[in-house]
Amino acid sequence: MNIYDQLDFLDFAVVGMYLLILIGIGAWISIRNKRPADENYFLAGNSLNWTSIGFNMWGTNVGPSMLIASASIGYSTGIVAGNFSWYAFIFIFLLAIVFAPRYLGARVQTLPEFMGKRFGNSTQNILAWYTIVTVLLSWLSLTLFAGGILIQQILNLPMWLSVVILLLIAGFFTMAGGLKTIAYTNVIQMVLLIIVSFSLMWVGLDKVGGVSALIEKTPSNYWNLFLPSDDANYPWTAILLGYPIMGVWFWCTDQSMVQSVLGAKSVKQGQLGANFTGWLKIIDVPLFILPGIMCFILFPNLTNPDEAYMTMVTELFPTGMKGLVMAVLIAALVSTIDSALNALSTVFTMDIFVKKFQPDASQKKIVKVGHLVTVSGAIISIFITMAIDSIKGLNLFDVFQSVLGFIAPPMSVVFLFGVLWKKTTTKAANSILIFGTLLSLTVGVLYLWVFPNNPSAGVKIWPHFLLLSFYIFVFLSFVIVIVSYLDKQSNPYKSTLDYSTLTKVSPKVKILWGALIFTMIALYLFFNGH
Repeated sequence: MNIYDQLDFLDFAVVGMYLLILIGIGAWISIRNKRPADENYFLAGNSLNWTSIGFNMWGTNVGPSMLIASASIGYSTGIVAGNFSWYAFIFIFLLAIVFAPRYLGARVQTLPEFMGKRFGNSTQNILAWYTIVTVLLSWLSLTLFAGGILIQQILNLPMWLSVVILLLIAGFFTMAGGLKTIAYTNVIQMVLLIIVSFSLMWVGLDKVGGVSALIEKTPSNYWNLFLPSDDANYPWTAILLGYPIMGVWFWCTDQSMVQSVLGAKSVKQGQLGANFTGWLKIIDVPLFILPGIMCFILFPNLTNPDEAYMTMVTELFPTGMKGLVMAVLIAALVSTIDSALNALSTVFTMDIFVKKFQPDASQKKIVKVGHLVTVSGAIISIFITMAIDSIKGLNLFDVFQSVLGFIAPPMSVVFLFGVLWKKTTTKAANSILIFGTLLSLTVGVLYLWVFPNNPSAGVKIWPHFLLLSFYIFVFLSFVIVIVSYLDKQSNPYKSTLDYSTLTKVSPKVKILWGALIFTMIALYLFFNGH
């Protein structure tokens, strides 16, 4: 399907006007909000309220690859992929109640800095480089690749130019005002994304014939969140056991996701912001998966389910509205990329430059280095993205999910045990970060490329990648306990973290989280047994 040929001049005008308005708003915010000399550039001077935090976290998580892939899975299997959005509430709750008070109480700018206070400089150094590589590979390059394909389709441009355009826009927001500009512009972008996506859902529902017709015309198993344990793609055992490993890493320990909470005005605002993210995750299913199910009814003969979302847009929306959707998809891309660039520059500047080279650097110098890192990271990510573009015959969304499953276990183990178990030693944490990561990634390479499963040929060597992630997590948990007990030095580094003065959870936070938990349990009960 050639999207470019289906767009008119008005659509392109809408895309151009939207981008100009967005850049204008970003410039206005950065000029109006002149930073005091001592303001924390990377964490918006700890000025973010719950709405900015919620929209920014959700916006960082939502990208065109997620939109298109969610609709694709909706088209072929129904709402089972909703688990990747709805099951997340448990781990967002863990972030809000367990991790956020400790992160904010420690007054840290990065998660490697937090673990440095817990385990010492060696752990902080390992985690800093680990985070930089993760951001460059998973957040920047794969997102840029997905975005480059989208820009290619919309504007009929070569991949390298598409990627450069995205980076120029995202880099502008990152450098113009750090997290504050990103957070404010993300609120505008995410509100528009919700409006446009609900419009698509509404038009699609009208075409299908209403809710009752939607249910009647789809297989009953399309409305189950948990599928049988022998399901080839999404068995309930893999989701129930495996997703939590990814969930802890992604929502509680990943710098790109947690950065907004670190920039909160207070612990309460951080906890409310995380709660707001949990509510926003509920609408992922109607916004992104439901259009795929509707497309299954309206256009049942698609050769490639990945075309489901764009088919709905181009077939159901009038001229001008198509352009607005394209603009919103670009905005979602920019949202993810600028948050990743900000996380990258924060970690390198604070955990490597300031920590190692200039501990007494002025805020002006820190901001300047942050800008240089943003530009350098953008240039490096272009080359990595072009390398990914040269790979042929690979389903990158499935590989991306698998890669996340293999990145997650070491980080989840180190953060969970580091925060919740006082006897965890520095040697144990570093062993997991180095050798646990090597083990996890080696299994991932073997799983994906060396000895892959081949269902069509009847070859199934491995369990589901989510189950593999769970098994690795259990093994590494066993190792960190054993090494901690065998460490005769009894952890020579003494943690400088003090949990005795943790902020108590306010009644408002308790009520809102109780309401969200009740809502999620009700949704899981409703969307099963069909």
